[in-house]
Amino acid sequence: MKIEVGESLMLSWLRHVKECQIAQTNWKASSHWELKNQEKIEQLLNYSANCFSEKFSYDLFKANSGLSQILAQAEIDALGIAYDGAESKIYAIDVAFHEAGLNYGSKEETVTRVVKKCIRAAMCIYGYFGLSSGTIIFASPKINPSVMMSINECMRDLTEVLKSADLDFEVRIIANDDFRESILEPVLSMLGEVSDTSELFMRSLQMYNLFVNTETRVNKNKRASSPGRISQEMVKIENTDIDGLKEMKIGAIVRTILRNMLEDGDVSPEEVEKMQTREYSKETFDIQFPLLLKTETTGGIKPVRYYANPVSIYGINYFLCSEWYEVPANNDRPYLMKWLILHKKSR
Repeated sequence: MKIEVGESLMLSWLRHVKECQIAQTNWKASSHWELKNQEKIEQLLNYSANCFSEKFSYDLFKANSGLSQILAQAEIDALGIAYDGAESKIYAIDVAFHEAGLNYGSKEETVTRVVKKCIRAAMCIYGYFGLSSGTIIFASPKINPSVMMSINECMRDLTEVLKSADLDFEVRIIANDDFRESILEPVLSMLGEVSDTSELFMRSLQMYNLFVNTETRVNKNKRASSPGRISQEMVKIENTDIDGLKEMKIGAIVRTILRNMLEDGDVSPEEVEKMQTREYSKETFDIQFPLLLKTETTGGIKPVRYYANPVSIYGINYFLCSEWYEVPANNDRPYLMKWLILHKKSR
């Protein structure tokens, strides 16, 4: 089975950034599964085909392709389901990496393929999972401006097409700078926390980092002087920005970004001292317990409401508070983000 770097990246993104308990690549439906909502899906098929044919002259589905054939050909590059109590959210992702820019042939064919993939993903989720809502993503690190403009124009019509079938899917195109900020940077933030050998994108970067000076960091504005060649000055790959943190849940930000800042000495000793008080932690982060607790005060035993793995700051070990919330009645996220913006240094 061939391994696609984009699919491996999206698998890591689903598992660690979107915190999907179930995630897999190359999802395909079984021919033995019952297709739910078949009549509505056929209506969606016909309506979408007519809509894009009349407005854009795009032939989404071949005239001789029936619903069963279209769904049999469907393959979702990465699919994930995140459970939060009784609620769940499904993600269906197609990803394409073309070094010169997304290209399936002509511009019209490229745009048609993207729209078709999104509609077909909606059909699969509605037909095989019985879900009328979720997030459908087409992701690509590079889409040229003229192609991107045409895709965005189609996305507005696609949203209306899905609404006409009473489907509440969020359809996202994540490309170019948005791909870096929303996908790549959050995954890089998790680099030191993942040890699953099946996640080949993450493991390849971890292996690369073994041979790099750990004190050297990537400057996001730096450009290689010789495109296509590895710089002679090898640099450590990691996330140094906070633009992509909007995709991450607050607990993941604390376990990665905040922990790294503390361990790397990006927080002054005076600030660390204040973080050990309940009053400062409440005022600054809106949490109910001291952000940091010296391990020696508990004899090294993890206290309730703190993460198990201590964080080492200036040679002293601390437990890091794990009680963070981002619900309407108790939202700590704005406090943490404000602190990060004020304190996170460019590296």
